[in-house]
Amino acid sequence: MTVVIKFGGNAMVEQSALAAFISGIKDLQTAGKNPVVVHGGGPQISEGLKAAGIVSEFKGGYRVTTAESVTVVRDVLVNEVNKELVDLLNANGAIAQGMPGDIADLLMAEHRTVLVDGVQTDIGLVGEVVAVDTAAIQSAIAAGVIPVISTAARSITGQLYNVNADTATSAVAIALNAQEMIMLTDVPGVYANWPDRDSLLTKLTANELTKLIPSLEAGMVPKLEACLRAISGGVPNVRVVGNLTDSGTQVTK
Repeated sequence: MTVVIKFGGNAMVEQSALAAFISGIKDLQTAGKNPVVVHGGGPQISEGLKAAGIVSEFKGGYRVTTAESVTVVRDVLVNEVNKELVDLLNANGAIAQGMPGDIADLLMAEHRTVLVDGVQTDIGLVGEVVAVDTAAIQSAIAAGVIPVISTAARSITGQLYNVNADTATSAVAIALNAQEMIMLTDVPGVYANWPDRDSLLTKLTANELTKLIPSLEAGMVPKLEACLRAISGGVPNVRVVGNLTDSGTQVTK
């Protein structure tokens, strides 16, 4: 059984969330499930761009990536976030391997636009994953190693792209025929009426989620669109959770 988990950079900032993630990954592996981690690094990228004197811009919840900023994004994802996450997992008894998405054609991407207020919008060097080297990932799994994938990617011509970690996670889950995809967020799940904490939804169908998305905050939209993409791509079970041990919100077909 393969479980693909999206891990956000926000969780690395808070030590309790990071500790819970590491514990949850080890529990999955102990239970005979094969965790595959796909990570972003929003806060770390913002800090890296700030240090480089580059102003971050967002449209529709997506980071606008310029030719100037894409190399900074890649450097932060691969050399900072990925390395730290792998080192932490290994230091806590889980055998992990960093797998940069832009190396050896692990993740192949094409330029994408995004829908912002009903208009298709160019957000720069941002790619959509169109191919995944599943053999490399499966080889790591077969060796008892947890693949930790960073979400930079290249096109067939070698162009470096920043890839949204939410959409990359769904692409990896679909390509691996994963039995489950878990979107780890900074909230316990999907709320019908945020910030009303009593409106947490435990179960949603894909159709119900589609109707709900327009009313949600921009930051949640890419995550939930990725959930819909995974469901339509054949992943039977998707969960949006704040902690790997929580049931969160389950999304099914």
